[in-house]
Amino acid sequence: MILTVTLNPAVDHTLELGEALEPAAVARTDAATFDPGGKGINVSKYLVELEAETLASGYVGGFLGRFLTTALDERGIPNDFVEIDDGTRLNTTILTPGAEYKINQDGPTVEAGAIEAVVETIRRYEPETVLVAGSLPPGLDAGAIDAVARAGPWKTVVDVDGPLLSSLEAAYALCKPNREELAAATGEPTTTVEECVAAARSLRNRGFDRVVASLGSDGAVMVSPDRAVHVPALDADVADTVGAGDALLAGVLSERHRGRSDEAALRTGVAVASRVVSVPGTGVPPFEGVRSDVDRSGVDVV
Repeated sequence: MILTVTLNPAVDHTLELGEALEPAAVARTDAATFDPGGKGINVSKYLVELEAETLASGYVGGFLGRFLTTALDERGIPNDFVEIDDGTRLNTTILTPGAEYKINQDGPTVEAGAIEAVVETIRRYEPETVLVAGSLPPGLDAGAIDAVARAGPWKTVVDVDGPLLSSLEAAYALCKPNREELAAATGEPTTTVEECVAAARSLRNRGFDRVVASLGSDGAVMVSPDRAVHVPALDADVADTVGAGDALLAGVLSERHRGRSDEAALRTGVAVASRVVSVPGTGVPPFEGVRSDVDRSGVDVV
């Protein structure tokens, strides 16, 4: 099983307006959606579609937390969250004809000792792999992620921002920064694929067995103990890049969980991401036939 931990999930509230926002004017719309959000949750969502065993966990609270878990149940995504007193956050996106506005809440305050409840949840399921992904709520720091990594025999994977990535001290099976996070974590240039590989090698030496870096239109690279591979992006009609990194990671984890090679895992990750960018938001496109996309992808040893 691949168990995902989202310590600061959100309900994503998206509003679409037919005209620009104006000060003191009332804007009206009937185009509004509410979706369970968070990087780990997104990865579990894609893993379900890839027919990989998964479970989503983390913290939830209040009426938004109840909405989030109910929505996951309705979508067939197994979950077991730890309930806290403070409410789950609401992230709002307002789309107008000429602009996009985002208002993200910081999230509920969580005491450092509360991470033990998440660890106990993980232990009950005895997963082979644990992914900790996304931002941290107020009250937690890198020590909480290190505590998860050190608490059991599972392989721990992380997908967090660059400064947080550089603060981790435990040993990790894999991390997945994007290009900007890779630069922030290492202080090295990441303009070219070759520079990204060099930065990923530097990051790997800090306690990560493998580094997978998502590079947008340049595809992705994976640096392992004995080699570095690059898979170029596949041609796709891009509607929205939201969720592309989560889809890439889901593809990589599903294949590694099945015992496939690094090359096969990265090719699958890029193929899955190419499907996801073809739909808006974090909706799940059909993955039927994704193997044909994998077969047409290239791979370079760099």
